[in-house]
Amino acid sequence: MGIESIRAFAATLLPCGSAVLGLLGSVPTAGAVAEEDRSFAVTEEREPCTDFHPLRNAYFGDIHSHTSFSQDASVKGTRNEPRDAYRFARGERIGIQPYDEQDVPWATVQLERPLDFAAVTDHAEMLGEVHTCLTPGLPGHDSWTCRMYRGWPTLAYFLMNARVSRANPIRFAFCGALGIYCLEAAQMPWMEIQRAAEAAYDRSAACRFTSFVGYEWTGSRSSNNLHRNVIFRNERTLDLPISFYEESRAEGLWEQLRAQCLDRGDGCEAIVIPHNSNLSSGLMFQAKDRLGQGYTAATAASRSRIERLVEIMQHKGDSECSLGVDSTDELCGFEKLSFGSLGGKYIPFMGDPTAPASFVRNALKIGIEQHAKVGANPFKLGIIAGTDSHVGTPGNVSEDRHVNHAGRGKPVLAKAPAGLQDLIEFNPGGLAGVWAEENARDALFAALQRREVFGTSGPRIPVRFFASWKPPGDACRSGTLVERGYAEGVPMGGDLPPRPPDATAPSFSVWAMRDPGSQRRPGTKLQRLQIVKGWVENGEAREVVHDVAGSSAGNAMVDVYTCEQYGDGFDDLCTVWTDPDFDPEQHAFYYVRVIENPSCRWSAHACNRLGVDCLDRRSANRELFGQCCTRDRPRDIQERAWSSPIWYQPAHGAP
Repeated sequence: MGIESIRAFAATLLPCGSAVLGLLGSVPTAGAVAEEDRSFAVTEEREPCTDFHPLRNAYFGDIHSHTSFSQDASVKGTRNEPRDAYRFARGERIGIQPYDEQDVPWATVQLERPLDFAAVTDHAEMLGEVHTCLTPGLPGHDSWTCRMYRGWPTLAYFLMNARVSRANPIRFAFCGALGIYCLEAAQMPWMEIQRAAEAAYDRSAACRFTSFVGYEWTGSRSSNNLHRNVIFRNERTLDLPISFYEESRAEGLWEQLRAQCLDRGDGCEAIVIPHNSNLSSGLMFQAKDRLGQGYTAATAASRSRIERLVEIMQHKGDSECSLGVDSTDELCGFEKLSFGSLGGKYIPFMGDPTAPASFVRNALKIGIEQHAKVGANPFKLGIIAGTDSHVGTPGNVSEDRHVNHAGRGKPVLAKAPAGLQDLIEFNPGGLAGVWAEENARDALFAALQRREVFGTSGPRIPVRFFASWKPPGDACRSGTLVERGYAEGVPMGGDLPPRPPDATAPSFSVWAMRDPGSQRRPGTKLQRLQIVKGWVENGEAREVVHDVAGSSAGNAMVDVYTCEQYGDGFDDLCTVWTDPDFDPEQHAFYYVRVIENPSCRWSAHACNRLGVDCLDRRSANRELFGQCCTRDRPRDIQERAWSSPIWYQPAHGAP
């Protein structure tokens, strides 16, 4: 598992190895812990994990991936099913067809390091339609829509997705009155999704792998992305996923999940995770609902109770922030798309890539503004990342082994040049990190709920973040940061308690360790730790980024033609920081951003394999040269990790 390699690497960091292990929190108990001694509710029958850590381990996974059960994956050539995706996540080799190659044998791919957990999140929309079109004898199998799906998949991709992206989506006629035939047809793939998750779940005491049942609600208005993943705690789920057909408003999705799951009384629990806010043209995080009504304390708190997390990065770009969009942070230029909606890659100028409410940092600022106004925060969001793989390869984030996450081939209007496996502005995606006592559904889901989670752009970088009103002293050197963090303060995802009379400002304890990597490719050293602060001053939200450890002035670099890395860096970074400008009367949030040294982007690896020399235009065809050597897309990157925020509210609350 991922944590085992991290433990082994931490032990090598002598003479501080024991302190690093203490910061990691990886001191196991002697054996399995009784149910009554656990800090989280146990809702399932399984063997207790022998590997239990009261101070919590970092587990890495991907809870956003698709298979051939999703219409947009199947029409692009994906044939892997949910069981195949879980096999891949567990470290088995599976087959995929190379990008845009119709007549070549399938390649095989395998993760170098298995994931600790994963979820298949196939689209709820058209789950039954796809099954109908592929199953002779079902009502609608011989309809013109299904014939188009089987014979002209590129055309089907556009026409079928256009149908479901309407403001008030209507099912195809072959689905029958009220969509009954397609709803019935959806039962089979939904059951298989659940069976695949159960088959992959390690219920033994070894707890090697955890699978979650999930799906994606694919809300879209005028091509603006409003998509959300729904993740269930255990095997108690829905009879059928709630799709955009049944509920075309996010508010309706939350209401139906409460009615059909949370309030059902049998232990069904779920959380909702928005993603790709960068493609929402600012609609994902507005300070009002779809009817133009502003938030009240009740509606803000209601949203926050079910929408606990946000996916900050994936295959279709980074959503943290954007340089020049309410931010002067130069590192906000990381993995940005040139378009602001799902249709923008096909139709120029469609969508607004500069809408402030398209980005997570701005959403966090809007959230504390709303808290200051109405007394509750609608955007109190923990941070994770994922891949959004559409080829059944969750966790396949290696830059040098990127295989494309969109399927065998893209529609003709978005084809990559021959030789490149993806559009140059896409990326391999990221991973979700979770701090939990053990690798089992209840422990991991409890961490998701309390937001003690973090996201990375791909590397397995564990990051700790605590806040306290008591100065932690030498917690970094002594290795007591974690124990004191839990005993005296709050971890990432939490709220600072009310300020004691004798306290002036909170102290923040931060630690991160570089990804140990694999034997084939060691991980990249860290460059610096940053704390991003947002606060409300005179009714307006502001932001600032503090470098708190490491240095941006180092000599680290990468040769983008050989991908050899040079210069200094850090195996781990740890510090205690106090906000010099803390004002107890201002609402605020703080989160950590960890920055690696430069390394090669996937496109550099691919272009190097193709022999493209950016100093010699004759070394490759013109189109490939233009893609590989564009100034708009650098060949090097600085991978990173983001912690969930810690929030502070003044004692007086809203005015």
